[in-house]
Amino acid sequence: MVQVRYGFSGSRALAERVFAALEAVYEEEGAPIAIVEIDEPAAIFEVSAYLETAEGEDRREAFARAASEAGGEPVEVWREDLPTDVDWMAQVLADLKPVRAGRFLVHGSHDRDKVLANDLAIEIDAGQAFGTGHHGTTAGCLEMIERVVRRRRVHRALDLGTGSAVLAIGLAKLARIPVLATDIDPVAVRVAQENAARNGVGGLVYTAVAAGFGAPAIRQAAPFDLVVANILARPLQALAPQFARHIVSGGEAILSGILVGQRRPVIASFVDAGFAHRQTITRGDWVTIRLSR
Repeated sequence: MVQVRYGFSGSRALAERVFAALEAVYEEEGAPIAIVEIDEPAAIFEVSAYLETAEGEDRREAFARAASEAGGEPVEVWREDLPTDVDWMAQVLADLKPVRAGRFLVHGSHDRDKVLANDLAIEIDAGQAFGTGHHGTTAGCLEMIERVVRRRRVHRALDLGTGSAVLAIGLAKLARIPVLATDIDPVAVRVAQENAARNGVGGLVYTAVAAGFGAPAIRQAAPFDLVVANILARPLQALAPQFARHIVSGGEAILSGILVGQRRPVIASFVDAGFAHRQTITRGDWVTIRLSR
């Protein structure tokens, strides 16, 4: 096997759309995906993926197709063959700078020295599960979590589709409550528990493998005061009635993984299920929505 880096450059909006999609495409193989600003005055960003390929194999066409579909326009993809004596995961981590969202600071282990006295620090390294905090959907959810916990007491919470558990960790640190973190991917669930322990909330964040709301752990813990779900617009719309069945009257849902243009259909699905829209945060092309039942 050889290591190859595929990438393209474009506007921030295009790069963020493609970055989010490629994380989902390549998460099963644990391939590092990076987004870096390469021209600040022109606001040009570079998105790249570090992939293992068989000798003589070229995965550029598949990468270009995934990037073009996510971005909504053709992208010109380049290929770079990489030396085998370099730790490319460490190289990607060096490019991931800390992200602030309200009181939260999401950072890698290489940036512990950036944490300030009053920060709620969440340490997440790039790895085998989605969610390093660098995407606008994750940061938007953390901001919304802080707003909700400021205004009401949350007793029982669910992080649906937890990925790296960054949201569950943030909620447990802020509210000091038990948080159930679920994901359809067993690898993500294992990584989530490891991250919770690393962040000092292993006793508050408990995990389970679940597709949607279909798991005994969810049925036993429900109903919830708060459900957070940073997944995708279509699954959220399909799950709206189940959100209603698992959230207490007056409870809240925080939803993301939603493009600006998908906001109205998602809200409409939840209104039909008995929710009221309370607030929307927009970050680039993405929105985070708060609703109450």
